[in-house]
Amino acid sequence: METFSPALTCRPSTLRIATKRATDFIDLTDRVEALVAEANIRFGLVNVQVLHTTAAVIVNEHEPLLLTDFGNLLQNVAPCDAAYRHDDVTVREVNLTVNERINGHAHCRALLLGSSVCLNVIDGRLQLGRWQRVFLAELDGPREREVVMFALGEGGQ
Repeated sequence: METFSPALTCRPSTLRIATKRATDFIDLTDRVEALVAEANIRFGLVNVQVLHTTAAVIVNEHEPLLLTDFGNLLQNVAPCDAAYRHDDVTVREVNLTVNERINGHAHCRALLLGSSVCLNVIDGRLQLGRWQRVFLAELDGPREREVVMFALGEGGQ
């Protein structure tokens, strides 16, 4: 059993990512691992959160055909060309902006995926399974996205 010291290390980091496609999966794993190393955390947690309502953070396999399957699944579940009340600016009364995108589908997709993941750090290493990677899921691109990471834990010796 490990004994933890009362001193905690915390390290925030912000990524700004320009996405390239309407639906895209950007692998963030190397950047999350770099934050853990930079923070010199031995045991702790890393939270990865996207600051947008039409994007998500997920953990899954980085295999190109599977990523295409994910995009197809999202299109089947929340099609771009379906009717969404959010997109009807003649009836919507809140959170309206000039030249707003038609993106009800992206909001519905984000609801299914989630805006953050929290990952364990043990012995200074991000705990991921053999094929697991951390992704920013772009659901309404291309556009600029902001991802905030926060590492918290016991520092290394």
